[in-house]
Amino acid sequence: VQLQASGGGLVQAGGSLRLSCAASGRTFSSYGMGWFRQAPGKEREFVATISWSGVSTYYADSVKGRFTVSRDNAKNTAYLQMNFLKPEDTAVYYCAASVNRGLAAQENRYDAWGRGTLVTVSS
Repeated sequence: VQLQASGGGLVQAGGSLRLSCAASGRTFSSYGMGWFRQAPGKEREFVATISWSGVSTYYADSVKGRFTVSRDNAKNTAYLQMNFLKPEDTAVYYCAASVNRGLAAQENRYDAWGRGTLVTVSS
């Protein structure tokens, strides 16, 4: 599967953005999906994950209650709705696909990665 993340940009603190991750290739619904981010000078970190059906989700504590992960298998797309953004959310955001159709927070559980999309939150 090939992945392409989009939707990043510049937003003020308290604002919202929705990231999209479009998939092509093998059947999208065969994969669990995850979102990760990497801030300048920091390691890449887990943000959110969603099971193949969309029924189950799991979030990092730092984004819980502000971010929502979802997917539309008919459109081969996963989403990350980000609300109440903070300057510390500034990072390059990556989507990833795992043949493990459930939830996964570890990078090594993922088999395919998209190019990142930059989110910048100004104070």
